[in-house]
Amino acid sequence: MYFLYSLMLGTALVLLSPYFFFRGLRQSKYLHSLRERLGRVPERVRQPAPGALWIHAVSVGEVLAVAPLLAELRQRLPGRKILVSTTTRTGQEMAARRLGADATFYFPLDFAFACRRVLRAAKPALVIVAETEIWPHFLREARRAGAQVVFVNGRVSDRSFARYRWFRAILRRVLADVSFFLTQSEEDARRLRAIGAPADRVAVGGNLKFDLPEPTPPAFLSELQRWAQGAPIVVAGSTVAGEEEKVLEAVRVCRQVNGKQPLLVLAPRHPERFDQVEDLLVACGARFVRRSQPEASDARAEVVLLDTLGELAGAYAAATVAFVGGSLLPVGGHNPIEPALWGKPIVFGPSMENFRESARALLDAKAAFQVNSSEGLGILLATLLGDPAACRRAGEAARAVVERERGAAARCAARIAALVAERPGAAA
Repeated sequence: MYFLYSLMLGTALVLLSPYFFFRGLRQSKYLHSLRERLGRVPERVRQPAPGALWIHAVSVGEVLAVAPLLAELRQRLPGRKILVSTTTRTGQEMAARRLGADATFYFPLDFAFACRRVLRAAKPALVIVAETEIWPHFLREARRAGAQVVFVNGRVSDRSFARYRWFRAILRRVLADVSFFLTQSEEDARRLRAIGAPADRVAVGGNLKFDLPEPTPPAFLSELQRWAQGAPIVVAGSTVAGEEEKVLEAVRVCRQVNGKQPLLVLAPRHPERFDQVEDLLVACGARFVRRSQPEASDARAEVVLLDTLGELAGAYAAATVAFVGGSLLPVGGHNPIEPALWGKPIVFGPSMENFRESARALLDAKAAFQVNSSEGLGILLATLLGDPAACRRAGEAARAVVERERGAAARCAARIAALVAERPGAAA
């Protein structure tokens, strides 16, 4: 099985290498991290003795999610080195700024030789994988190296579940190398067991994103308010290709319905699309300003293009209403918890499969609203912006959901500390 998997992975890498090479040159992606991802371990990762904790968080969302867990682990396991790996450059930058780890680095490609090199250098007692990144070679090499592996914040989306069930026989062997799974919900736990995870190693830990710390108002809040000049503010976060047009149409419908022109803060999900979205705004004739270039606008802007990293969570502080992107198109949605932390009314489209539990909790509490189209979004925005009391009630309900769901970081850290204690030979 592993030989065939290696052959398929290697073939795919060779066939796709021209695409990754040219995209890497154009967008400064992939090439800069290739040496590390092939197992060339930076000196900062090398540990003189076993015992480190290695946390893997794919990108920005996962990095933010593990921050409360990392803080809990430092309290429960003092003296342990904590290493953090990511897959993306934006994840690396966020991890370096926000986590205070002893070292950050890129996660290896799932070739046995690359995984083996990194594990030998890092000497982890335990590897913590955020969400559900299933890499067969890495899991097997971690077991051979004597490192336990724990999945936290685990979830299995509808799309992944349908795909995984076809490979249940293979996954049963792969997932046997994981010491424990801590999922976001009972449904995620059920799905993991259904695709082959050992039933006695699966438990619900909760959603770490509810444990994000109390937000502080961002430094640029006054700039947003200056651009708005007293108008309501709609923050559209983590939008994807093809969705910005729908959001702009919704704002136009909103203006037609109640005559109000809200300031739209538009935050594309992927940084490489910032220029593309700017071209769209130019083509639409919208008055806009890029957050990275505030001096370029003197008149009141209609749209603020949030083209910076790590500021979306803070931008929700200014929102009258928050729209969660990746949901008007069949993408699966993005995190609705960030605006809930600020106590804001939340709107999203029909596609929220990747965050079904948190979306359902917010809908049930009447803290969030779901629409099926750009026209429906525009009408709902007009309704909410015209009813401050309704916005306030929805925002208070959103904050109440966050307070009710907190505690995942402490639960997960307690389980991880217990697993570490079972292996006294891997002390720090």
